[in-house]
Amino acid sequence: MTPAPAQTVHDDRLDEARIRVTVTGARADVVLDSPQTRNAQTASTWRALAAVPTLLPGDVRVVVLSAVGPSFSAGLDRRLMDGTGVPGSLGLLDIARLDEAEIDRVIGEYQRGFTWWRASDLVTVAAVQGHAVGAGFQLALATDLMVVADDVALAMRETTLGLVPDLGGTGLLVDAVGYPRALEICATGRWVRADEAVSSGLALLSVPHDRLTATVDDLVDAMLAAPPGSLTATKRLLAGARERGRPDQLAAERAEQRGRLRDLAARLG
Repeated sequence: MTPAPAQTVHDDRLDEARIRVTVTGARADVVLDSPQTRNAQTASTWRALAAVPTLLPGDVRVVVLSAVGPSFSAGLDRRLMDGTGVPGSLGLLDIARLDEAEIDRVIGEYQRGFTWWRASDLVTVAAVQGHAVGAGFQLALATDLMVVADDVALAMRETTLGLVPDLGGTGLLVDAVGYPRALEICATGRWVRADEAVSSGLALLSVPHDRLTATVDDLVDAMLAAPPGSLTATKRLLAGARERGRPDQLAAERAEQRGRLRDLAARLG
């Protein structure tokens, strides 16, 4: 079978943030492409990330997040902290001068770029190399699965800077490593290297840097080999398992299987 051609998604918000989005069949790739800044993030980055799901065709089932250059993302652009400023982005001091309702609105707008990655109709994978700091770490955490290169260095630096992680990372970090380890990682701002990322549950696996892309490609191909619908149905069951009691989980399995059986019957005629 001839592979589907890759199609570039065009949008001014993506261009402004230097984020490339391509769609190849049921796979979409979201690529941070500002290696000169180590993919530092601004409000333009977060607005573009929030727009991505609205720009994807409905038949996309897997989204891969990656970055160009030696670092996945250095986190918040330092110009937003030191007062230098970035066009189109409020600096931290600008946000601090807003009233409480406006601060909530602004942060809520930024959070939207980080919350859709766990949507029930998609499986998302982050391919992470080099540094992923602060907002960069939170963005990688936002995906369903993280695959890291052996040179990865993760850090949650917000607390050491007098702030808190506010882009969805606190709950996801606790889910991944447990409360005590999450508190220690945030409170110290230390580096989490590849081996620990895997052993603690942050990352699915670690591979040599030059094998990162190929490994993620193999993983995505294996997931997309499943019939449409079964992958995301399974994700829904697993993602909600902790919140459901045993009877509710069994009921959810029955409900999802009804849909799969009807789909199977339709495909087989």
